[in-house]
Amino acid sequence: MILESFLDGRVTVKVGDLTEESVDAIVNAANSTLLGGGGVDGAIHDKGGPAILDECKRIRETEYPSGLPTGQAVITTAGNLPAKHVIHTVGPVYGMNSGRDAGLLAECYLNSLRLAVSRSLSSIAFPSISTGAYSYPKDQAALVCWRTISDFIAEDCRIEQINLVFYSEPDARTYLKNMSL
Repeated sequence: MILESFLDGRVTVKVGDLTEESVDAIVNAANSTLLGGGGVDGAIHDKGGPAILDECKRIRETEYPSGLPTGQAVITTAGNLPAKHVIHTVGPVYGMNSGRDAGLLAECYLNSLRLAVSRSLSSIAFPSISTGAYSYPKDQAALVCWRTISDFIAEDCRIEQINLVFYSEPDARTYLKNMSL
């Protein structure tokens, strides 16, 4: 269910199931192990099937043996999902980063967008990164997300569609209330 669109329709705020998005890439709010977990991460791995986990294991073996650092992003297949790819990023655990939470959260969005552009992808769907188990306040996360995405779009027009997909309408409304236009 689309609630609102912004920036000439390029950014859409909606309520739904991220794993059902038919876009070039969905973003996984992953943990550093890249081996699955709860919430969005668990749903993506469950519905996407073993191909996603297999690629994540290879990434861990070759690129990030100690785990994916907070704010970084990597890309895998989407397996059985309607999306073509999954971009995995690790959000900050709120209050555990010596005052760098906002910067690290912004890096999650920015590095995911940059990775999508580097792969010539034109559509991407994001969950609300770090606002679940990582306890980032939803109102503050909304502002970081909006500023990062709107600044990126102002500089780079290659991403044609960005969907911000919220699991619940109250969460989407919190985002809309707290974003800065």
